[in-house]
Amino acid sequence: MPAQQPTEPTYEIEDKYDVAPECGEVPDLSVLPGVARVAPAEELDQTATYVDTEDLALLTARVTLRRRVGGVDDGWHLKLPAGTGRREEVHAPIVDPSATDEPVPDELVRRVRAIVRDRPLVPVAVVRTRRQVHRLLDGDEQVLAELCDDRVEAGTAGGAATAEQWREWELELVGGPAELLGAAEPVLLGAGAERSAGSSKLARVLAESLPPGPSWRSAEPVGRKSSTGEVLVAYLAEQFERLQAEDRRLRAGDQEGVHQLRIAARRLRSALASYDDVLDAAVTRGVRDELRWLGEVLAPARDAQVVRERLLELVAGQPAFLVLGPVARRVDDELRAAFRSARSAADAELDGDRYFRLLDRVEGLLDQPPLLDDAAQPARRLLPALLRADLRRVRRRHRAYLATGDPEPAGRALHEVRKAAKRLRYSAETAVPVFGERAAMLSTRAKAVQQVLGEHQDTVVARQVLRELGARTHLGDENGFTFGRLHALEEERARALAEQYLAAYADLPAPSDLRAWLRR
Repeated sequence: MPAQQPTEPTYEIEDKYDVAPECGEVPDLSVLPGVARVAPAEELDQTATYVDTEDLALLTARVTLRRRVGGVDDGWHLKLPAGTGRREEVHAPIVDPSATDEPVPDELVRRVRAIVRDRPLVPVAVVRTRRQVHRLLDGDEQVLAELCDDRVEAGTAGGAATAEQWREWELELVGGPAELLGAAEPVLLGAGAERSAGSSKLARVLAESLPPGPSWRSAEPVGRKSSTGEVLVAYLAEQFERLQAEDRRLRAGDQEGVHQLRIAARRLRSALASYDDVLDAAVTRGVRDELRWLGEVLAPARDAQVVRERLLELVAGQPAFLVLGPVARRVDDELRAAFRSARSAADAELDGDRYFRLLDRVEGLLDQPPLLDDAAQPARRLLPALLRADLRRVRRRHRAYLATGDPEPAGRALHEVRKAAKRLRYSAETAVPVFGERAAMLSTRAKAVQQVLGEHQDTVVARQVLRELGARTHLGDENGFTFGRLHALEEERARALAEQYLAAYADLPAPSDLRAWLRR
């Protein structure tokens, strides 16, 4: 049977309220601004089976996955965090409504692969809901929001007795403005409701089974008074969650996810390197090596993306009489094929044991940070020294570049400067909660160096591709003139970028002045 495709994601915005079973009917919500009337209630009997790993990895990550029948939207529902007050919801159809052990659709499993990894998904809870749906309509009979009055019976999966019964109201926006939720709250509270302390029905029924969440998920925001270790762990946690989000994005078919997943891995590795003096290297060195491997896995696909776009734009800008032969088509065909091959290889690695164990190791590192004693020092005292070390690294590599003569070694030297500038940029990012605008300015200036040299490196890769294409064209008895012309244009662009780099580099502060510079 052909694989069923999930629907495009939607975003759920709702408020939940606990209501006593004996509480009266839903209050009249036609008094709310913009609401013309409330449609007659629709009654539904729904049964939802929730699946998760045995250790509830999805629920711990604030994700729910269920199979629900008995409503207007029967099917598989995956709900993911999507920013404050919002959840991304992806649906997939049920293949066999009569089946009790239907496997989770592959496309939904792919969305959460970075969380579940290679652990099996099993039923963990069954929730039965008698629901009354009250639709709030505007003057054009468009649905602004839905208030669901739910009477719930819930228990763990496997035939266990009902664990709990309760009543709740869910007010979810459909086509109305966000202000409608705020306007409804006093009306609902006045009718005897209370804001729900739980985030979902599943979290409520599994409250006793749910292991304590990792401290890094609920840590207080870091700031000027934080320790060096707290600043580092907060940044690592942010980047790890970003890596998981970009993994979902990539598996959902967004090709930009290749680039963004690679960036998240790079930020993690860079932070571990910059904070090496306050970390147990015996623990982190292997993680850094594996994060480098992940970047290398993704690099060929990203390079093919970037060079294809770059060369097609370059060809399009040439006078027609200087484009001899099917140059654009050859560039497009070659680099599309290179991208598909690289993506296929990367996808295989992202579904493999090495990648899953890397995620395990990063998560373990966050659960038990391998911090040395110096990590307890105030970040305001220690971070300037860590940033100064990264800035000196840029300076050393800049001097090595100035000492080169031939273009090829100079190109390699600039690539090394770029990597050092990138590390400085990311370490300055970690310092923003502590030093504010000055740390952000340092990160921005390092980014400017990185971006100029990033484009310079793109010219290096583009020239390699053009040389190969030109050689194959010549061997095929075709005219390679245009490929040579494009190669020359990329050489000229590389020289111009090298000049721009010197101006961007001059904006970096001197290492000896950095501590005072940060405190201005």
